[in-house]
Amino acid sequence: MDLNLRDIRAFLAVAQSGSFTRAAGQLHLSQPALTVQIRRLEETVGVRLFDRNSRNVALTPAGRALLPLLQKSLHDMEHVLIDARALGDGSSGVVRIACLPTFAASELPELIQRVKARVPRAGFHVRDAVAGVVDSLVRTEEVDIGLTGGDVTDPEFDVLYSGGDHLVAVLPARHRLARRKHLGLAELASVPLVLTAKNTSVRAVVDGAFARSGYMPEIACEPTYMMTAVAMVRAGLGVTILPASAREVRAEPELLIRPIDHDAFLRPIALIKKWTGQPFVDIFEP
Repeated sequence: MDLNLRDIRAFLAVAQSGSFTRAAGQLHLSQPALTVQIRRLEETVGVRLFDRNSRNVALTPAGRALLPLLQKSLHDMEHVLIDARALGDGSSGVVRIACLPTFAASELPELIQRVKARVPRAGFHVRDAVAGVVDSLVRTEEVDIGLTGGDVTDPEFDVLYSGGDHLVAVLPARHRLARRKHLGLAELASVPLVLTAKNTSVRAVVDGAFARSGYMPEIACEPTYMMTAVAMVRAGLGVTILPASAREVRAEPELLIRPIDHDAFLRPIALIKKWTGQPFVDIFEP
């Protein structure tokens, strides 16, 4: 199941406030944007979470059952940033983090802010890098924890959290595929593609999807960074495939985003530390 942290926060805000209007204000979102997030979460879990009418909003039975699970999921992601070894008694210290650029530019700043609200003297050293580099930094213990992409099978790593990130196609508004609401593998294989480099987690997912389908993509460019890929698409060099969570995707109003009709376009994400044989300790737990 692919759960987006922003969607989880949106669900919790509505559930706790009993109002889309109040929840939107708390999250500094427009009400339509909040509604989209709730609808996306409902589509992900496959059930309706709220009963809505003109006067109030109430959790459905499924929503009530899911509430404590999503509260725990958000709690785990926030507190896993606190490495007990680095922070000692919880009053000070530095956590060294390596993470994918998409996460560094979206979820990480808010998570760090929430942690610092509880541990004001905590420090964070952040290195944003592609998945292969993140794995290497965790393996050599140059960082304490890392958020990486792809399936984690290396026994040297302890997986603290796992999730997923859907990939989408990004193309110019004038592109011949722009009128389509969704794109399939055949359509993507019929146009030049701007794909991130082979050592990136996104590229591994894309290559695997095409290889299993038997289609041979036409690769126009292979930049390392997503912002470069977006710039190349803007220049008309092709269509790129990026995580839906990437801020680069939403920063270009003249570009369009299209879902891909294929289950393989899901990038696994994992928060890892080097395996030491000792369990991870959350210092905020009693």
